[in-house]
Amino acid sequence: MADVNRGNRPLSPHIGIYRPQLNSITSIMTRITGNALIVGSLLITWWLVAAAAGPDAFATADAVLTSWFGDLIMFGSLWALWYHLLAGLRHLYWDTGRGFNLDQVAILGWGVIGGSVVLTILTVLIV
Repeated sequence: MADVNRGNRPLSPHIGIYRPQLNSITSIMTRITGNALIVGSLLITWWLVAAAAGPDAFATADAVLTSWFGDLIMFGSLWALWYHLLAGLRHLYWDTGRGFNLDQVAILGWGVIGGSVVLTILTVLIV
């Protein structure tokens, strides 16, 4: 039987007191970076297709990708790539059944965040 008082109940009693945990934030960021990588991949694909299409199309695509906005998108895509890679390695480690101690989860979470920032900066400096 349908609950007739459904509209009078609160959404969830824990919403006002819930504090996001590092593990939930890194999990959400893994999904966001995965989707952000699609945008970066589409821009690079556009650039390559424009290079094959001719000089006018390439000039337009190259102007967009080398502008400050394009540089910002490519820098963000580079960070997203490192973040997503490190988060994937963390999940592979978890698949072995290790790293589930609360201290280890925190270390791995901060390692993914810090490692992605450090590797992004190193990549920009080297390349």
